[in-house]
Parts: sequence; C-alpha cells; structure tokens
Amino acid sequence: MSHEPTHAAIHAVWRIERPRLIAGLARLVRDVGLAEDLAQDALVVALERWPSSGVPDRPAAWLMAAAKHKALDRLRRRRMVARKHEQIAGEQAIEPFTVPDHEAALDDEVGDDLLRLIFVACHPVLPTEARTALTLRLLGGLTTPEIARAFLVPEPTIAQRIVRAKRTLAKAKVPFEVPRGPELAARLESVLEVVYLIFNEGYAATAGDDLTRPALCAEALRLGRILAGLASAEPEVHGLVALMELQASRLHARIGPDGAPVLLPDQDRRRWDHLLIRRGLAALARAEAQGGAAGVYALQAAIAACHARAVRAENTDWTRIAALYAVLARVTSSPVVELNRAVAVGMAAGPAAGLALVDDLVAGGALERYHLLPSVRGDLLAKLGRTEEARVEFLRAVSLTRNASEQAFLRRRAVAP
Repeated sequence: MSHEPTHAAIHAVWRIERPRLIAGLARLVRDVGLAEDLAQDALVVALERWPSSGVPDRPAAWLMAAAKHKALDRLRRRRMVARKHEQIAGEQAIEPFTVPDHEAALDDEVGDDLLRLIFVACHPVLPTEARTALTLRLLGGLTTPEIARAFLVPEPTIAQRIVRAKRTLAKAKVPFEVPRGPELAARLESVLEVVYLIFNEGYAATAGDDLTRPALCAEALRLGRILAGLASAEPEVHGLVALMELQASRLHARIGPDGAPVLLPDQDRRRWDHLLIRRGLAALARAEAQGGAAGVYALQAAIAACHARAVRAENTDWTRIAALYAVLARVTSSPVVELNRAVAVGMAAGPAAGLALVDDLVAGGALERYHLLPSVRGDLLAKLGRTEEARVEFLRAVSLTRNASEQAFLRRRAVAP
C-alpha cells in the first residue's frame, strides 16, 4: 500500500475514533490532558508503522492498544519513581506517597466513556468559553487553529483556554464519571448549553464576513446526536437535537445568491432540508413522549416545528408560536425570548401589538447592546409606516453588530425601510 492512501486512511480513522480513544484513556488515567497526549502518541506510532505494515483490520482497536502500551510505560516509570521515594522515605522515616494502581484497569470495558468525557469537558468548574473550546477540541476533533477561526479569536487565546481548562480539571480532581441523582440535571444543563452555543455560533455568526458557519452547526449536530444515543432517557437531550435539526434544515435558505441574509417569511422553502425536518420532528416527538414538552429546548423545537410544518409563510400558525413563546418566557425569564415573543405577537396580532412589547423591553434596558432589539423595532415601525423612526433603529442596529453580512443587510433596510 502506498504511503499517500495509507496516510489518508489513518487520518480518516483518527477523525472518527479520536473522541472515543481519548474518552477510554481518560477513564484509565483520570486526566484528559494526559489522555489526549497518549492518543496523539498512538497516532504517531500508526503513522510510522502502517505505511509498511498496512492498515490493520481493526484500526480503532489497534490505536487503543498502542495508546495503552504508552500508558503502561508511563505508569511503570511512575512506579519506579515511587519506589525510589519509598526507599528515601524509609531511610528518613517519613510517610511514603502512593501511586494509584491503574494498570489493572487498562483492560476494562469502555462502557459510557464518551458520555463521561462530555460531562468532564463541560464541567461547571470551567468558564463557558473554556468549556466550548475544550469540547470542540476533545469531542469535535477540531484543531486549535480551526477553533480560533470559527470564533474569530486569536489562536494563542484558544490555545491558552484549552491548556488552562485541562489544568483546572486536573487541579479540581474532577471525577471521570456521569453524575447521578440531583446533580445530573444541573450538569446536563451545562452540557446542552455548550452544544447549543456551538450550534448558534454556526447558525448566526456573531462577527466576521459570513452570516453562518455551517461547519460549526454540523459539529454541534454530531455532538447532539452522540449525546442523544448515550443519554436516550433524558427528554431535553432529544429536545435540543430536535431544535438543532429543525433550525439546520433552513440553513442554506437563510442566505441569498448575493450572500445577503434572507428573512424567514421570504425564504424559498423548497431549499429547506426535509430530511432534517423529519429527523427534527421525530426527535421532538421522543422528547414529548418522555414528558419533556415543557423543557426549554423542547419548547423552542416546538416553535421551530410550527415553521417547518407550514408549506408557505402565510400558513404559519403565529398564534400558536406566540403562545409557545409566552410559556418559554415564563420558564426562562429571558429578555431575548420576550423579544422573540414580540415578533410572534406582531405577526399574530399586528405590528402595533408587537411594538408595545418591544417598547417595554427598551424601557427595561436589559437588551441595550443587543442589535436585534433595534432591528426588530425598526421592522415593526416600518410596517406601521413610521419610516424615519425605522431608519434610525436600523442604523442603531448596524452600530451594534460585528457581523459584516448583517451590517450590509441592515444598511439596506435603513435606506428603504
């Protein structure tokens, strides 16, 4: 076998198996940083040997075996150091320290290692941006430069976040386990938050030239589907997957041929991905069947389902959407949800009714720096024929967003509101 196809095969296997390999090793060594190093060592061995020996029949098992050998070497070196310390301790009459016996664990079943790794990477001891970077690194398999490009953050900043996150987890001695009982709900919330944050950054980029970053949406969907398979009894997991599938179904229709944003009522629904819609509706049905209809993600998925089921924009059940947003607002107490409710009310009961809700948000001041608040207000004012006021709002929205595509779109709205 020539080197080029072999290297391609190695990297394909690595891309698929890397998260499970790191997860299995992290269970053994109880250190995600060390586990990633061991997995990388196994990849280096594969790159050295497979071009001459060929790709093994079970490449994932081969990589795990190679990583285990590296782990054993490290453990044995630690034991040698420990014995030296014991000798010195005996001579100086001080209590020796002990090295945990992980060697016997090297042949344990993998079990729910991947699920454990997700909970570790998204542990609340880490700040949100660190959880996101570490999750994309360990579970998404993205390189540091790829993560930096995705979030338009300098590469050294992402590298520092990942290094600090690993150190924080090690220092805090975060257990490599799936939480149980009351702790599960709180920890699961953190995991879902990180996955959805990744998806949202792909669906509506906060900065840069592009409106969307489909690769990030794809990674979030992949993580969500993995999570749904590993935690199938948790309705909110299915609610999140449903929401992401349904939102992602509209991804390509959100951008026109000129790269400009296309508002939901103006989208060509023939461009929606109907396979993703079917998958999203099925996931929503699972969440509701498990009693999770009132979950935060399930409620948002139910709203997205209203759009997915409407063959034409004018068939959209805005009254139901407004009612769902009202429930969601009570559950979350989020001003962003209230803004979305104002849009739905404006569609169901007229722009004046929506504007009244938006003006309440303006008076509250919670969304003062959020560009969609003046954008929505400008749209409602334009529908009421108050064009000069609308123009002021659209220009204010331009000043608040860092996304070049949105800025261009809002400037056009300001010219012809």
